[in-house]
Amino acid sequence: MSLDKNFEDLILNVSSRAALSSYYLIGKKDKKKADKAAVDTMRSELNKINMKGKIVIGEGELDEAPMLYIGEKLGTLNGPEIDIAVDPLEGTNFAANNLPGALSVIAIAEKNNLFHAPETYMAKISADVPDDKIVDLDFSVKKNIFNLSEYKNKKPNELTACILDRPRHKYIIDELKKLKVNLKLITDGDISGAILVTDKKYKIDIFLGIGGGPEGVLAASALDAYNCFFQGRFLFKSEDEKQRAKNMGVTDLEKKYSLKEIVSGDSIFCATGVTNGDLVSGIEQKNNEFFSETLITHKSTGLKKIISKKQLI
Repeated sequence: MSLDKNFEDLILNVSSRAALSSYYLIGKKDKKKADKAAVDTMRSELNKINMKGKIVIGEGELDEAPMLYIGEKLGTLNGPEIDIAVDPLEGTNFAANNLPGALSVIAIAEKNNLFHAPETYMAKISADVPDDKIVDLDFSVKKNIFNLSEYKNKKPNELTACILDRPRHKYIIDELKKLKVNLKLITDGDISGAILVTDKKYKIDIFLGIGGGPEGVLAASALDAYNCFFQGRFLFKSEDEKQRAKNMGVTDLEKKYSLKEIVSGDSIFCATGVTNGDLVSGIEQKNNEFFSETLITHKSTGLKKIISKKQLI
């Protein structure tokens, strides 16, 4: 089954209103307050929608409220059953310090169509290639780059890889440098990083590395609409994390998940800019009017575009 097309405008409104709430706190050096503003607005807007909504990717548990917590029920509790994944303010440090790349992100799908990812690390890889073993988490960095070079008819030094600039990625970064691959190192925001492979204008050929599992699910929702490749494998740091995953229904802790296993049906994804970034522009104020940019995708309708929206105070 597919989501009603009316949900496109509804979810666009949720992310754009949440982004506007965070906008007032840009550069105020208070990431928690900026995040809370987005959370509160996102919750308020979701509760207006005629649906039986449930958070499956959120920001913690019930006792960590006022965050949008896993299992929280939202909407009028009438209408279709909807799974909701949120990152109300991706890049809280970006917003707090007035740096590029802060986003308000949400994805929805019908019940049981979004993977219930535990809050743990995930090894990820994305590229604009068909799902036929061109790139793979189990391949070496060298094999992934050589395969991608052959598929795209480019030399390795004509490829660009996006990766989080973290000590844990030193080996990958060193390998990419040996192959003379161009690097785009990002300090945060690996939802947008994974999505940059979707369009040639971003000049990113591959995204790889270790980031948050929930962010992987959100990125997969957008990548699905572009028919891009994505794989993820959870990485657990403790027995508590493993048990939490088992409680959420993860039976094989070492499984490599394909995109279709993470997003198994129709989904709608929205990412609205809070500050300017590679993916979309941030909130812009003109007198008493605010303008936002949102990347919105809807798998079943083929929608995948950047939409500008005017909002009043």
